[in-house]
Formats: sequence, C-alpha cells, structure tokens
Amino acid sequence: MKVAFYAPLKSPNHPVPSGDRLMARQIMAALEAAGHRVELGSELRSFRATPNDASRADIVAFAKSEVDHLLRLWRTDQPHLWFTYHTYYKTPDLIGPPVAQALGIPYVTAEASYSPRHDATGWADSQRLLARAVRQSAVNICFTERDRKGLVAAVPEGRYALLPPFIDSLLFDAPAIEAPQRLVAVAMMRRGDKFDSYAMLASALALIIDKSWTLSIIGGGPALAEVQALFSRFDHKRIEWLGELSPETVAAELRLGGTYVWPGCGEAYGLAYLEAQAAGLPVVAQATAGVPEVVINGRTGVLTPDGDVEAFAAAIGSMLEDGAKRHEMAAAARRFVLEERSLAEASRRLDLILRQHLGGDYER
Repeated sequence: MKVAFYAPLKSPNHPVPSGDRLMARQIMAALEAAGHRVELGSELRSFRATPNDASRADIVAFAKSEVDHLLRLWRTDQPHLWFTYHTYYKTPDLIGPPVAQALGIPYVTAEASYSPRHDATGWADSQRLLARAVRQSAVNICFTERDRKGLVAAVPEGRYALLPPFIDSLLFDAPAIEAPQRLVAVAMMRRGDKFDSYAMLASALALIIDKSWTLSIIGGGPALAEVQALFSRFDHKRIEWLGELSPETVAAELRLGGTYVWPGCGEAYGLAYLEAQAAGLPVVAQATAGVPEVVINGRTGVLTPDGDVEAFAAAIGSMLEDGAKRHEMAAAARRFVLEERSLAEASRRLDLILRQHLGGDYER
C-alpha cells in the first residue's frame, strides 16, 4: 500500500532529537519493511502548550489549507491508507480524518491517548476531536495497555490492537563488555518528568555513596545547569557528562557496559530502556507509567515501587554487588529486545494488524 504518514506532535524530520521523532521514524521503517510505500502526509505541527494558545486559530487555518492542498495533490496516485502517530489532547489530528474521509481510504492511529481529566482544564474541544478520530479509525494501535484502557474507557466502540514498543536493533550487533561498577543514564535535560527522574537518581546515589560506582550521563537540554547542580555533591571523578550524542555514539557508549539506571518518572514507556537492554545492560527503574511495558521485572531488570527512593537506591546497590544477577539479567535483556522487540518483529506484527483490520482495503 501507499501510506500517508503523519505525526502532529513532531515530524520525523524535526531537527530536535526525541523519543517521539525516533518512534515515528521506526514506524515508517516497519511499514516499509513490510513492503509498503510510505510518504509524509504533512509536516504541520498541531501542538499547543495551553488550551487558549494564541497559535490556535493559525493552526486550524493552516490545517484546512493543508487538507485542500492534499486533496488537489492526490487527484491521481492517492494513498491507500492514512496513518497518524501520537495524537493526544495537545496535538489533535486536524488533517488525517477529513482527508481520509474525502478520499474514501482507511484511517489508522498509533499511540493515541485520551485522559478525561483534561476535559475540565480547557481541552474538552480538543479531546472531542481526538475521540472522533479514534471512532473513525479502522484500528487504533496502542503501544501500552495503559493507553488502550484509556481509549476504551473514552471510546468503547473503537477498534484497538496492541503493538509493544520496539527499536531498530541494528546498532547493537555486539553485546556490552563487563563493567561492574559503571552506571549509565540517557535522557534529555528539561523541566518536568525528566528533571524529576534526574533528581530521584541523584538522591538515590547519595544513599549508596559508600559503594564503588561511576555514572555516565548522556543528554543535554535547557536544564543542563540545574541537572549538573543535582550531582554537585559527588566527587567529579564519579560523574561523566557526555552531552548529546548521535545514535551511533550512544550505542557505542552503551556497549561499554554497566547497569542502566533511570527512574522513569512519567515515562510513556521509554525507548532508551530498550536500547540499553539491546546492548546487554540490565535496568534499574521504577514500576511506574509505561516502564513495565519495556522492562521485565525480575528478568531484564529490577523495577521498584513508584516514588520509593530508598528502594531504588537499594536495587542499584544490589546490582553493583551481585555479579551473577547482573550477568543473568544482562543476557536476558539483550535476548528480550533482539527476539521480541526488534524492528523485524514489529514489522511482522504491524502488518498483521493492518491485514486483520483493513480487510479488502489492504489489498488495494
């Protein structure tokens, strides 16, 4: 099929690296690996920071203009499917539903999410658009059970399928070397959940200051100085600040081994967890939000209770001291990603979902 792909939060071509951009590119790659022809339907960003953002009227006008442009463009050689990735209350899809309806083609979403608490905070109109798109969709592909349950509660008549989060494991062709005392974290540095995770990590490491460890931190961002201040209590020889790195260099750093430590406050799921495990690093994180969807507690890592700094610190300490457990989980983590969460496996599952839900439209 010819697939028109759209990510209203952030285009796959957006210059700022992020998990959203990475997953968008990986979905496109999974579709292409299944034999489909994928092109960007639009690069319009529909994100609004607040319900009454001054850009609202402009976004709506640009979206209408984009719909008109696409309908003119596709008078011949139109796509067979519109595929929208990551629409939620701040990024409603204003383009895909009307285009798909006008062209008479199926509409599909991936990682749509709905939270009723936002209806009372000024986002009700946006969420109505989201719910309408979910109803129109031939299938809504959910990456986590948490998202699926939220959508089912809001739109019980919708059609849903689960596709576990995945990565392209091509960069992780060799397992990490042994590095018993090395800890690693990869994350952008910005206020909100990311900063909260950095703060929790610093607090936990302070509780095991007597143990032998070093921490390599990969990432950058507007809160760099504030994050560095969180770790200023430690000897500078213990903390390695690597900054923002290319995907290839991140993979190389992960192959230097150790234990991946990231609390995961508010994480939708976190592709960095899968990357670390693909390299053969066991994980210590919290059993919170979407983290349990990508880290198997007791098998590929240790997940501690949400908000429990002492338990998180103890889990890191145990991983540092128990070489047999660390080695066993490292091997299991790598197998888990390479066998269950690879791009090839995701491509197979995604194509099966489309076949099941598109019916005769799949063969057009």
